Amino acid sequence: MKGIIGKKIGMTSIFGPDGKQISCTVIEAGPCVVTQIKSKDNDGYTALQLSYGEKSEKRAIASEKGHFAKASSTPKSFVKEFRDYSLEKALGESITCEIFAEGEKVDVVGTTKGKGFQGVVKRHGFSGVGQQSHGQLDRQRAPGSIGNSSDASRVFKGMRMAGRMGGDRVKVKGLKVVKIFAEKNYVLISGSIPGHNGSIVYIQN
Repeated sequence: MKGIIGKKIGMTSIFGPDGKQISCTVIEAGPCVVTQIKSKDNDGYTALQLSYGEKSEKRAIASEKGHFAKASSTPKSFVKEFRDYSLEKALGESITCEIFAEGEKVDVVGTTKGKGFQGVVKRHGFSGVGQQSHGQLDRQRAPGSIGNSSDASRVFKGMRMAGRMGGDRVKVKGLKVVKIFAEKNYVLISGSIPGHNGSIVYIQN
């Protein structure tokens, strides 16, 4: 497996070779620094730790400064491990978006936008109950009964109810790398990916 840490810039669209318009998400992928190499002998598994995004010296604690200093790097904001990395990289080496190729299929991991506390109509797609006329009072978007027809005097686990919506970690699989702008570290990926503009995402395959 290979991967990189990036930041979602926004969405755009370009025309493919066949003249069709392709909706794309623009991601600033890297550059990332290899700040730790984990091996099966020392750690029990093989992985590559990548770091992305600059962090000011005054906001970094002493242990972070020491950790990044081993890789001859300045403190970074985001750290992510990629297990069983397929590319041979040395400590302190930089990884850019050029590890991917145009036309390649990748998976993108991101965190969805937080919607706050929402009702069942928005959160689960309930249609609502009753009608809006004939004396009904504030019941159009109500969840209805949460009980059951059996003799269990409790609410079963997994009942779809109102609650906090969004902010979930989501992986979108099988997206296509449409275009790579190596000079700006930009990668254009087909379709949409979860998260707001400026959120951190992971590209891997």
